[in-house]
Amino acid sequence: MNGNILPKPVERLINEFARLPGIGPKTASRLTFYLLRAGDEQAVELAAALEALKNTTQLCSICFNITEDDPCPVCSDLDRNQRILCVVEEPLDVVAVERSRAFVGHYHVLHGVISPVEGVGPDDLKIAELVRRIETEKYDEIILATNATLEGDSTALYLQRRLSPYNVRLTRLARGLPVGGDLEYTDEITLGRALDGRQEMS
Repeated sequence: MNGNILPKPVERLINEFARLPGIGPKTASRLTFYLLRAGDEQAVELAAALEALKNTTQLCSICFNITEDDPCPVCSDLDRNQRILCVVEEPLDVVAVERSRAFVGHYHVLHGVISPVEGVGPDDLKIAELVRRIETEKYDEIILATNATLEGDSTALYLQRRLSPYNVRLTRLARGLPVGGDLEYTDEITLGRALDGRQEMS
C-alpha cells in the first residue's frame, strides 16, 4: 500500500519549491497549500510570471546582468561613466548598488564566486569575459565589489592577480561601521577594517 496520500501534482509542486534556495520542506508545503486555497487567478498569475521570467529575460551580452533588452539599460546609457567598471557577484548586487545612487559607471556580473567546496572555479564564472572587456575597452578604475566573505575575498584576490598585468587601477569597497551602529556592539574584524579604512575629515 502506498503511504503517500498527497496527489501527485501537490507532491510535485512541494518538491519543486523545496529545490529553491532557503526553502525547506515545511515552507514548500505551506506555499503549495496556500496556492491550493488561493483563487485560481493568483495561481495563474504566478505561472504566467514564471513563464515570462524564462521566456523574456536574458543576460546582457556586455555586462551579463539580467535584462529584457540586449544590451541592458545601463550598458546602453551614454550618460554613465564609461571608464569605471564595478565587478559584482550577482545581479541582485547591481540592484543594491543602483539603489545607493552613489555609482554612475558600468557593471560586470560574475554570476557567483570562486568556491572549491562547492566545485566552483574561475572557469565557471564570467572572468574570461571580464578580461576581454579590459583588453578591448579603456577603464580608469575597476572596483572589485565582491562580498565580505571568505569566498568573496578569495575571488577578489584572484581577480587582482589576474588583472594586475593591465594598466588599470583596482579598488575594493571600503568596509567598516554601519550607519547608526554603536562601537560597543561592533565585532573586532569590522572595527579593525573601519580603522584601517579611515579617511581624512573634510
